[in-house]
Amino acid sequence: MSARCVLLLTAAAYESDPEEPRVDGGLVLRAAAAAGLDADAVDAAERAGLRRGPDGRLRLPGRRAVYEAARPAHRRAAHRLLAEAAAGERHRTAELLHRALAAPCPDSARGDALAAAARLPGPSRGERATALALAAALAAEPGVRAERLVAAADQARLAGRPHRARELLDRAGPLACPDEVRGAAALVRGLLALRDGPVADARASLLLAARLCPRGRACEAWLAAAEASWALGDAEAYRDVVGEERAGTATARSYGRAMAAALDDRYAAGRAALRRFVAAAADAGDPDALLRAGAAALVAGDVEAACRLGSRALAAARALDAGPEVPRALELLAYGELRAGRHGRARAHAEEGLRAARLTGQRNVLAHQHAILALVASLDSDAGTVARHAAAAQDIAARHGLVQAATLAQWALARADLARGRAAGAAARLGPLVRPGPRGGHFAVRMLAVPCFVEAAVAAGDLEGARAAVAEFTVWAERGYDPQSQAQLARCQALLASGDPARAEARFTEALARHERTGGDFERARTAELHGEWLRRARRPARARILLRDALVAFERCGATVWAARTAAELRATGDAPGHEEPPGRLAELTPQQLRIAHCVAEGATNREVASRLSVSPRTVDHHLRNVFAQLGVRSRVELARLVAGAAHRPTPRT
Repeated sequence: MSARCVLLLTAAAYESDPEEPRVDGGLVLRAAAAAGLDADAVDAAERAGLRRGPDGRLRLPGRRAVYEAARPAHRRAAHRLLAEAAAGERHRTAELLHRALAAPCPDSARGDALAAAARLPGPSRGERATALALAAALAAEPGVRAERLVAAADQARLAGRPHRARELLDRAGPLACPDEVRGAAALVRGLLALRDGPVADARASLLLAARLCPRGRACEAWLAAAEASWALGDAEAYRDVVGEERAGTATARSYGRAMAAALDDRYAAGRAALRRFVAAAADAGDPDALLRAGAAALVAGDVEAACRLGSRALAAARALDAGPEVPRALELLAYGELRAGRHGRARAHAEEGLRAARLTGQRNVLAHQHAILALVASLDSDAGTVARHAAAAQDIAARHGLVQAATLAQWALARADLARGRAAGAAARLGPLVRPGPRGGHFAVRMLAVPCFVEAAVAAGDLEGARAAVAEFTVWAERGYDPQSQAQLARCQALLASGDPARAEARFTEALARHERTGGDFERARTAELHGEWLRRARRPARARILLRDALVAFERCGATVWAARTAAELRATGDAPGHEEPPGRLAELTPQQLRIAHCVAEGATNREVASRLSVSPRTVDHHLRNVFAQLGVRSRVELARLVAGAAHRPTPRT
């Protein structure tokens, strides 16, 4: 019997926050002691299933069944004991909640006290949500019940419990309430949809909230509506929302004007204003303000500031128990590190962000993390890994209207194609994304993908498309939105100058010099690799080898193993063997060009794709491939692929 009492006290303690996995062990043990239960009773409860963690918190599997099996009078007695054990200012909300649950009949006065306590500092967000929901049930007036249910939903949202938040909003829906409460409900619904739902619906709900809410919450609604427009890729709507002069505080209006200016012809003034905004926000303690400043830093081209603000937002979100802000901070950090070329850090933050987004039910954030992981995987993983992350991002993006996530995912797939020499496929993916218009990619991302498109388009023979993209990229690069853009522009101009060797050489040299001033191993290595490839085709193998070796080391240093393999193959085509390695087994019988063709065919490339990758004619590829088949004694491309794969996994002999 005594063990059953301890179990009931534990089950009743969960009622203050039913979704918490553990409860305060000290509270339960104090209540048990007040009931005259000793340590033997606790030991017996542990034998019956109670679990005590190293932090003293208690877990009870099947707690709901224990609670519902008890008689109502016994449940009320358990709550009275817990209320007495929770006495004191620190546990005020828990005390009032258990007193309300111990009462034999509804008491509106207890509900008023509970609602007031839930708004004071101290309780967790989950406990606040439970207290406000109970206070709503104890209220006599429909408007008061609605207001408390909406407030409870907001706390459940902030606790990372979107399903609970929506359930509370649904309960508030039929109740008559003033416009201010309707506005608060629209705001909570909009914020929930912004993180886990169609963002067009989120924007509509948030704009309604901005009209109905008082000034402070209206500002929050306007800013969130702007974020929804950004996710939708609707630049015009974004400028309209952030440019709304009635929206929010003076700080919010200055931010909006700066962002609107930075995205149109007033870009210089806009960038300067954004940098002032970023500097002013450096000491902010609110995660949302830090995240907004981080986004502004990215638009202003200050990637390092964005990463610093992302780190601060992450620390602030964790310190303030702001569950939904944690995956958003990790998203900003992952994207900032990706833009900075620190791909290992980007992967670490995105993988942590995936876990946090799943835990808090934020599929829209999840889509962005998958898109970032797809971009990272396009450097160092097999094509299947890129495709898996891209498909996960696009699945959510298609259903929820996430144009930015969809653009990043397509860019990742194209970059994976490009790394494997499939230039035509990469150009086909990127062409729609980099062109302006309704079928284009996201307005803040498409210019970042232009260098990839130009490389693919030139290799695929689409010089007209490449020139059109470079013309727009030239204007964009001059605005300074990305530290790497001037070096990338020079590289693009070099690729287009195939008929003018002196100009091509000058532009490649300029690109490498600019990379030295801006850093970033990956982009510098890509320029060096393309320069080396151009030199090899120009029959200058000695200079080509120097650049290709430099690119190979840089790719290896930043973990871009797929691109390192491409560069190593290019080196072999110059007659050099990276690291002085000999091809294993029968592959050692092949010439460097034959070996490179064999590797390309083993990866699944067609003769035309191999020709494009090696800058030779399809007829030359066919000639070499027939010689490879004869020399190796294979009869099909499948047999060749097996032979190459087997050689790759054969241990290197020790000397």
